[in-house]
Amino acid sequence: MHVMGKQLQLRYTDVFVPGGYPHYTYNSRETRELEQRVGSTLDNLCKLVVVTGHTKSGKTTLVQKILPREDAIWIDGGGINDEEDFWSVILDELNLFQTTETGTTSTKEKSVSGETSVEGGVVFAKGQAKASTSAGSSREATSTSSRVVSSKSAALAGLRSSKTPLVLDDFHYLPKQMQGSVIRALKPLVFNGVPVVIIAIPHRRYDAIKVEKEMTGRILSIEVPVWAESELGFIPVTGFALLEHRVDTAHVNRLAEESIGSPHLMQEFCREISRRDFAGDNLDEIFFTTAENTIGRPIFDKLARGPRQRSDRIPRQLKDGTTVDIYGLVLSGLAHIKPGLVTLEYEDLRTAIKEICLAENVPTLQEVARVLKHMSEISATDESSTPVIDFDEDEKRLHITDPFFAFYLRWGSMTNNG
Repeated sequence: MHVMGKQLQLRYTDVFVPGGYPHYTYNSRETRELEQRVGSTLDNLCKLVVVTGHTKSGKTTLVQKILPREDAIWIDGGGINDEEDFWSVILDELNLFQTTETGTTSTKEKSVSGETSVEGGVVFAKGQAKASTSAGSSREATSTSSRVVSSKSAALAGLRSSKTPLVLDDFHYLPKQMQGSVIRALKPLVFNGVPVVIIAIPHRRYDAIKVEKEMTGRILSIEVPVWAESELGFIPVTGFALLEHRVDTAHVNRLAEESIGSPHLMQEFCREISRRDFAGDNLDEIFFTTAENTIGRPIFDKLARGPRQRSDRIPRQLKDGTTVDIYGLVLSGLAHIKPGLVTLEYEDLRTAIKEICLAENVPTLQEVARVLKHMSEISATDESSTPVIDFDEDEKRLHITDPFFAFYLRWGSMTNNG
């Protein structure tokens, strides 16, 4: 990276925002018309909008551009423990209560007669001008009654009356039974034009469309595709220009190639380069540092440890002299492939294992399948991230679903720190 010799006007932490909203480097990807499709939910669409895409693909950023948090209710599925939590969040956002109060008022009239004088509308007992008249007074009595309604009923009533847009981010984190219950409750509101958007990963276990079959025909499905390298290149070109630094085209292309279709990863690269005062010519070092400092490392360590109880701890020697158990062997085989967001056939992985492992230590098909099944289960129950892999036991296919995990397999250390 080359300094152009001008004083910086912005801080790099403002320009490159991995995991946040990129005000300065947001790419609308206009040719894909994603914003227009999400925006249609505000035009009395009467459909449930389901936005899907791989982890770190910019789904949340896209929806936030159209439905900013100050104008909509955002619920993070990862922060919801049960359905009561879900409806309570909506009540808090709408500043509503579960107690409703009704009252009735009765009025009693009272008259007074005698010789009076009236001045300025005020009744006096005596006065200069006497008249026989009467004046009345009233007393009001009010009675009230209250009742407590469920948080669900109160939240639904509030959404119905306010028509406030509702965004359910990381919908796949909600338990399957709860997903169905929430969608069924929201269905009448959707039909009446209340904007509801679901954000989820495109995963066969977390298919938001399947949780309520009655929504068929009432769903607008929007898939956020993996970013093209030219779309990713927009981030460093735009961001470094704002910081008044020039970036070489070759570097932009390399950064885009290693981003595995993820703008989040690109933001990470650019921030690390900026943190180093733009001494970013050694991109391999940037990639290694990013791999070790992102969420790819913790989940790798969990998968390398395997389940708490396992019988196969037989040491297996790799051709490079490293000794691992079967879990380390399978991960090393994956790393040898250097995958992106792909579906791997079992034979692809088995071939990679044979290429890195001594012949006498190559595991059987059943052994590898058992390990992949356990890894998939560990990944699905990990609370810190979206499931990074999914193993289809019947088809013997492995789906790599998280770009951070795929990136770690490319650039991280294969030594388990756990």
